[in-house]
Amino acid sequence: MLRRQFLAAAGMSLAAPRLVQAQNRRVLRFVPESDLVAIDPLQTTNYPTRNHAQMVYDTLYGMNAQFRAEPQMVEGHVVEDEGRRWTLTLREGLMFHDGSKVLARDCVASIKRWWAREAFGMTLAAVTEELAALDDRRLRFRLKQPFPLLPEVLAKTGGPTCAMMPERLAKTDPMVSLTEIVGSGPFRYLAGERLQGVFNAYAKFEGYKPREGGSSGWTSGPKIVHFDRVEWHTIPDTATAVAALQTGEQDWLSAAPTDMLPLMRRDRRLRVLVNDPTGFMGIMRPNHLQPPFDNPAIRRALLKALSQTDFAHAVVGTDPELYRTGVGYFCPQSPMASDAGLDILKGPRDIEGAKRDIIAAGYKGEKVLVMAPADAPTIHPLALIAADLLQKLGMNVDLVSLDLATMVQRRNNKNPPDKGGWNLFCSAASGSDLLTPATINYMRADGETGFYGWPKSERIEQLRAAWFEAPDVAKQQAICAEMQRQALIDLPYYPLAQTMIATAHSASLTGLNPGFPTFWGIRRA
Repeated sequence: MLRRQFLAAAGMSLAAPRLVQAQNRRVLRFVPESDLVAIDPLQTTNYPTRNHAQMVYDTLYGMNAQFRAEPQMVEGHVVEDEGRRWTLTLREGLMFHDGSKVLARDCVASIKRWWAREAFGMTLAAVTEELAALDDRRLRFRLKQPFPLLPEVLAKTGGPTCAMMPERLAKTDPMVSLTEIVGSGPFRYLAGERLQGVFNAYAKFEGYKPREGGSSGWTSGPKIVHFDRVEWHTIPDTATAVAALQTGEQDWLSAAPTDMLPLMRRDRRLRVLVNDPTGFMGIMRPNHLQPPFDNPAIRRALLKALSQTDFAHAVVGTDPELYRTGVGYFCPQSPMASDAGLDILKGPRDIEGAKRDIIAAGYKGEKVLVMAPADAPTIHPLALIAADLLQKLGMNVDLVSLDLATMVQRRNNKNPPDKGGWNLFCSAASGSDLLTPATINYMRADGETGFYGWPKSERIEQLRAAWFEAPDVAKQQAICAEMQRQALIDLPYYPLAQTMIATAHSASLTGLNPGFPTFWGIRRA
């Protein structure tokens, strides 16, 4: 079905966008940064899936604007036995979208499904002796050792969401995608309206009971919904998306194209702002299992030629307010960030020196397959710059254009590129997901059992474990500095730059939360 035919069928006539807006004041129309490729929150780390999960599912704890965990589904917790026993009590009145009550056993099953896939969750699982439901409202962790970060684990916003779902669904193999989406969050997912690549829809869940009190911000505090319906319209062409926002056909554009910011800022009907102060951190991920990047000397040779400025300019242009270079593995807004080991990324770039080092390291002309998702406007430019850099360094580059959904599937393939695998791809992570070693999945270095790219470094893993046991922030910072130095030797990935991605929305909307797109608290004036 053609997009415009679909919109017309949905009652959104393009001939009279203002009339449509008046008739649908209780409908919020949103353009995500890319398509919702997976509706099961465990099957991908892509941010549209994270945003979808935060709408449909609720979490035991939420994260506030100061990156601290606050009770969300729980009314509180009790910590006993010198930090080795945590008892969590659910709030009264929590309901799933299918009409059943949220019970402690649902939460236990949901946590166990989640921690089988999520890196921070795996850490919690490793220190848990027993997780069990005591009764309908109480669940208990018995730990092998104190673990004060337990609420932060369950509130984590990056990567797969620790989403609470009915036990019958939570018992699904975590490697198998859910086909039924039932949560207890403020919105119900309307699976029957899904048109992959084009359209997704959500309805306000009338049975949702917002928590009382707590701070507002990100995923914490009361989630109060003011729209009856939210529609996601995937529009890969940025000019078309901006035009739809200007005419009122759409209300909110998740990622505003940088080259059109001046135009949008002059339009009094629109508001343009950087809503996430931590921005996005660019990532260039090599495949450590396949040549040439299985060779650590070749990986290191790239560093003296890599220009973070080139990557930043490709995404947000040359406005210095929209990017930051000289950054490492930790978000600059994090107390864990430092300049440790970063001299190699600063100063003049040495293409010729890097070429000599690559040859000396044993590069034999192997083809380097670079995946470039053409429908991801904040990632595709990074892939193009990466491919250009590798070509300048004399590598045999195969730049493969594909859609994001295909890349998400292909990056799990450990085979050589000619058998469906890959050598390198680029991505971007919200800075709020790169605050500590606990939350940076791409920094895990546990080999073939770990995150796609499969880096292996015993030293990085030792330092990560030590960070969890550090007695104070000063010791944590020292460990993170050493982790960064080691990461620039082993290179689980290349840190590219921090960029600020603007969002744009109708001036009639108020109440947007800072951070990634959430859909509670928003009103239409």
